[in-house]
Amino acid sequence: MAEWVEFELVSPARLLVSEPVEMVVVPGVEGDFGVLPGHAPVIAQVRPGVIDIHGDGKVIRRIFVAGGFAEVTPERCTVLAEEARPVEDIDGAQAGERLAAARTAVDNPEDIDAPARRARVRELRVAEALLAAAQEE
Repeated sequence: MAEWVEFELVSPARLLVSEPVEMVVVPGVEGDFGVLPGHAPVIAQVRPGVIDIHGDGKVIRRIFVAGGFAEVTPERCTVLAEEARPVEDIDGAQAGERLAAARTAVDNPEDIDAPARRARVRELRVAEALLAAAQEE
């Protein structure tokens, strides 16, 4: 009998996943990390990228996240995501448009303060990861 870890993925809009899984691979800011049953407790920042959910010895679902935080215990992995959607639901054309708009915003020479500049650069990183996820599908 396989061991399981409870996985929950929560976005501001809704609870996307709440189920036992064999393993989940999360895109952390310091690199991807896998969570198996018995994992050491950790809290990690999540970067824009794709969460891979494993079951039956393979990836059974892929979900894009725009960033957030993960809390891991020996029994559970909870990801609080700023934005999340199944990879198969990403429209490549819309992702490309989002990336183009983000690049334009970052390259816009208008006077903006540092927090606004950081927000624009962050949106650019999210748009790049979104398009990459769409192209992998």
